[in-house]
Amino acid sequence: MCYNFSQVGAGNRDTDSILFSALHAAEDGTFRMKTGEKMRRVMFLCTANSCRSQMAEGLAREFGKEVIEVYSAGLMAAGVHPRAVSVMKEIGIDISRQKSKEIDDKILGSMDVVITLCGHAEKHCPRTPPGIARIHWPVEDPVGTIGTEERIMYEFRRARDEIREKIMNFIKGLHDSGKTA
Repeated sequence: MCYNFSQVGAGNRDTDSILFSALHAAEDGTFRMKTGEKMRRVMFLCTANSCRSQMAEGLAREFGKEVIEVYSAGLMAAGVHPRAVSVMKEIGIDISRQKSKEIDDKILGSMDVVITLCGHAEKHCPRTPPGIARIHWPVEDPVGTIGTEERIMYEFRRARDEIREKIMNFIKGLHDSGKTA
């Protein structure tokens, strides 16, 4: 069964107890760790694992040290987009050595949280095994942007900044729960 984050708190006792046994969910979409728990394993999924999920992996690895273990994958592997590498470098995060990867069912099955960053991945991602929380963060794909180089880079920066904000809120929730749980 695929557990979608939108099901949390919907009155399904099985879904709620499975998700809440490992994680505490907040209405703002953040997750809270119980005190003393291990690092959370988080996978970011996108269609091609070339842009949004790669930026998310780099951002989460940088800002989630000692809180989350980060992975990314795609429905297919298309290589890391050079513009994604460029806009990440602008904020001091080097993703040039990251590799584009297809979803590995074994790795997927070991995650605590799976976060999809595009509607296509949300719809077509393999079933998420029971007990794994699934969140959808719809971030518009900058790869298809048409226009001047300035306009295209603007869209890559917009996607990067949107993902960064979501990741910072997610990580803040994990940190805050460790102080108050």
